Amino acid sequence: MKLKIYQIDAFTDTVFSGNPAAVCVLDFWLDVSLMQQIAAENNLAETAFVVKNNNRYDIRWFTPEVEVDLCGHATLASAFVLFNHYIQDADTINFYSSRSGALIVEKGDDGYLVMDFPVDVLIEVDSISALNKALGITPKHTFKGKTDYLLICENQKEIENIKPDFFELDKIEARGVIVSAKGNDVDFVSRFFAPQSGIPEDPVTGSAHTTLTPYWSKELGKDKLFAKQLSQRGGELNCEDLGERIKISGKAVSYLIGEIEI
Repeated sequence: MKLKIYQIDAFTDTVFSGNPAAVCVLDFWLDVSLMQQIAAENNLAETAFVVKNNNRYDIRWFTPEVEVDLCGHATLASAFVLFNHYIQDADTINFYSSRSGALIVEKGDDGYLVMDFPVDVLIEVDSISALNKALGITPKHTFKGKTDYLLICENQKEIENIKPDFFELDKIEARGVIVSAKGNDVDFVSRFFAPQSGIPEDPVTGSAHTTLTPYWSKELGKDKLFAKQLSQRGGELNCEDLGERIKISGKAVSYLIGEIEI
């Protein structure tokens, strides 16, 4: 069996930056174990698998180790592939995930793709000493979302200087950990660590911004925000708080088109 595969750099307009994701557009679902093996072989933060289902596209996401509930950059990458190689005349794609529900991606202005995702629900919790120790910080606030922790820090410099102990961080029961602070030249900055999912540090995490956007929208008193993720590759996101939904905009570029032989 041969499968077409695309590798896309998401949340950037330049190759070798943003967050790379692999995308496989399938005629039918493969066995879960096979999709997990493909994701492990790709060894990217996420591999997305997409199957057309009437007027929508069903989507699933795998890290090298586990299937996840939601992935923003791989959804952006999947939309980029579909818009450019499968449905060039469309302006909107309706995705559906059995884990996250309806996800919409529209063509925006100037090459941007606009994702419409459900908002995460945050609950403030007591500071977690094991988590703080693993990151080497004392956060101002600690929140728990559906799958991740969010730690709010004093300033951008503190975010830049974090050097996690990934062995200890891997013991925290969560998909991953977001750290964030108000930005120097943007509304807010963040980093995302997920050794629990096989991703020590994710370059640009769209799904984390369903958690970050409602927090910073309330904190800064504005609905539209510009964000940066301070990973080595880096990435930029335009975010909009719609209440129960979030809009996240970014660009994407093609790096590789190939074929898997199984």
